[in-house]
Amino acid sequence: MTYHPKSDFIATMMERGFLADCTDYQGLDEALISGVQTAYIGYDATAQSLHVGHLMNIMVLRWLQKTGHKPITLMGGGTTKVGDPSFRSDERPLLGPEQIDANIAGMQKVFSKYLSYDDSHSGAKMLNNAEWLDSLNYLDFLRDIGRHFSVNRMLSFESVKSRLDREQSLSFLEFNYMILQAYDFLELNRRYGCVLQMGGSDQWGNIVNGIDLTRRVLDHEIYGLTTPLLTTSDGRKMGKSQGGAIWLNDEMLSPYEFWQFWRNTTDADVGRFLKIFTELPVDECERMGALAGSEINEAKIRLANEVTTLLHGADAATTAEATAREVFEKGGVGGDLPTLTLSAADLGDGMSIVQLIVKSGLAKSGKEAKRLIAENGAKMDDAPLTDAGLMIDAGALSSPIKLSAGKKRHALVQLG
Repeated sequence: MTYHPKSDFIATMMERGFLADCTDYQGLDEALISGVQTAYIGYDATAQSLHVGHLMNIMVLRWLQKTGHKPITLMGGGTTKVGDPSFRSDERPLLGPEQIDANIAGMQKVFSKYLSYDDSHSGAKMLNNAEWLDSLNYLDFLRDIGRHFSVNRMLSFESVKSRLDREQSLSFLEFNYMILQAYDFLELNRRYGCVLQMGGSDQWGNIVNGIDLTRRVLDHEIYGLTTPLLTTSDGRKMGKSQGGAIWLNDEMLSPYEFWQFWRNTTDADVGRFLKIFTELPVDECERMGALAGSEINEAKIRLANEVTTLLHGADAATTAEATAREVFEKGGVGGDLPTLTLSAADLGDGMSIVQLIVKSGLAKSGKEAKRLIAENGAKMDDAPLTDAGLMIDAGALSSPIKLSAGKKRHALVQLG
């Protein structure tokens, strides 16, 4: 695409790799240079914390604010009661109001690290679509909003087709989701003058629906912009590790483990991730991404420090790096490692090393732990573990034990 943007925001999106598609590049670009514009991204409250898969779009909102515009983080207090079917192979379990509210509270903690919520012209707003969805009258909604939707067109969207092609049930409840998301955009435009919805490229159909609905009902010109679905260079979905999701709330994942996730980035992804997840100048990101050998490891440490500083603060990043250097370079026991504390009752007459590896989170199952030992991938206090039948008793835990899976994943086991 050869469009040359005039606005700082679109230019940043393009040069840092945030842009997948836009409904009208020129129209949006002109709007952005004409004055402060309001844009939103919606987040359904399906978990107590956001995870690394959300981080790209949080950075998009941060850049929007840094370039002088107003971000809205829209919490899906209403739509979470329905569930987004986009590219899912099954229906989401439905959550109750108390769980939804608790999840929203957990997610809000993260946004405040990246965005400034205040009353200034570019101050972010935190909204909840339950504000307008909870009080909808079904018959009025069908008459005023439902008549603008073509079922034929809705069936043509890739997110719906992918479910129907596999002959997996798509409930009427989920089918309504895209109408509700479109209605969100209409209401945000009506109430807050919001002219832009952003989201992952899997949201394209839902965004286009909202633009179409708002034009029909209010005759307002609004826009959509999507980011690429991020995968690592080896084709895996961004944000998934062997241990599960990489959560952004520190009570669900320690700052050290978060730092370690970025330190373990594949060489080929370093430059791209520096551009997307840090605010370092683009030429600096590209220079570091082109490094090789031991130098690329220093670039990975820089990536881990920058990303961890944004989320958890500079002190957490410094502590994580110091712990990592202590563990990897000196073979010592870092005080900030993930720690499993066992009581004497837990330990009883002793616990097998296989159980300890599983309980410490270094393997998901006994089978995986045994394979790790058989393939010489497990260590105890930096010495190779060869006996899967080894029993650990209270005497062995008179001081903490360091367990390792491969070179980069470690945990402490201690008696409480």
